[in-house]
Amino acid sequence: MFVDQVKIYVKGGDGGNGMVAFRREKYVPKGGPAGGDGGNGADVIFEVEEGLRTLMDFRYQRHFKATRGEHGMSKGQHGRNSQPMVIKVPPGTVVTDEQTKEVIADLTEHGQQAVIAKGGRGGRGNTRFASPANPAPQIAENGEPGQERDIVLELKLLADVGLVGFPSVGKSTLLSVVSAARPKIAEYHFTTIVPNLGMVETEDNRSFVMADLPGLIEGAHQGVGLGHQFLRHIERTRVIVHVIDMSGMEGRDPFEDYQTINAELKEYNLRLTERPQIVVANKMDMPGAEENLKAFKEKIEDDVEIFAISAVTRKGLRDLLFAIVNKVETTPDFPMEEEEDLSTHRVLYKFEKEDAGFDITRESDGKFVLSGDKIEKLFKMTDFSRDESVRRFSRQLRGMGVDEELRKRGAEDGDIIKLMEYEFEFID
Repeated sequence: MFVDQVKIYVKGGDGGNGMVAFRREKYVPKGGPAGGDGGNGADVIFEVEEGLRTLMDFRYQRHFKATRGEHGMSKGQHGRNSQPMVIKVPPGTVVTDEQTKEVIADLTEHGQQAVIAKGGRGGRGNTRFASPANPAPQIAENGEPGQERDIVLELKLLADVGLVGFPSVGKSTLLSVVSAARPKIAEYHFTTIVPNLGMVETEDNRSFVMADLPGLIEGAHQGVGLGHQFLRHIERTRVIVHVIDMSGMEGRDPFEDYQTINAELKEYNLRLTERPQIVVANKMDMPGAEENLKAFKEKIEDDVEIFAISAVTRKGLRDLLFAIVNKVETTPDFPMEEEEDLSTHRVLYKFEKEDAGFDITRESDGKFVLSGDKIEKLFKMTDFSRDESVRRFSRQLRGMGVDEELRKRGAEDGDIIKLMEYEFEFID
């Protein structure tokens, strides 16, 4: 089974907790604090593995949670950092954040790595909080939570040449006779429902990768038929080989087919029309094909090469393969993302109000609800079993302006403040 798009959840490892400890050696008077820091949590890293061809493995495991760092220890010993969690993906994988739709990584080369979810840093032990004013602090931090996100993995095939055309024009047959690939071939539309890759070698020992992609129909750019599944894979190809059934045995006009397919490519992504295109007039062994080819050449205005072949009898294949490999060698890679012109790059500075780090809302029962990434991270890193840590957390909230904002919203003594699933009393 070929899987080319999947949604998964990844979470970096939490940092280890810092420790509150003191030296108690026999001959060390007033030993002082000796709590070590926690270790850093593991990153989640994606690495390209050349042997993989689909995202099938992610159908069975969709949650990836990296290990947390080791907790700090006494005698100032730091916890161990966790080893990164390395997940193998096939070449051609594009990683997108589901929420922001931002492309996190475009993984194409064997061994290429990208950090997808960062692990949290380890919490500081009480050694770090010692000062002349407080030489024996009872404070330690919990580890920072690891980054977590839902991501979409999308596989875009790394083929040099993509075969496009209506269903049943002979794309699979062409691939099967010029390479060792064995795609399913039958006399009905959409025999090919998953892309097939084949390595093609010419007589002069040059080679390229050809992809036989699912058939295109009108409206494909809007997802009709196998539209989006098909068009996703042609984005990376350098040369488009447009196969046309010149016999017209399906009752369609070859020139209309040509125009329809090109219109679909243009509608999906304008960059597709920049790629060189070779037109293949297939099924020339069928009656009526010669007359149709003559009429096709009279109508066509584009400056494209047209090769008359018969994939079944193998007539004309030698010249076609030479033309394709010449085009592949002279055509550069097309970048997936639009590159900015750095020569005219200007920076515009704008004043933006600094994010307060928290939001305050009110529930129907009168409770005030605190939320926000910054305040939730502070909360998770506070050890509430120690009074000194609780007082430090209160000072941090006051410094962020939480108390002041609550008063503005009408909070009074005894009102309930909710943060995540915990509740506190407001004391003015």
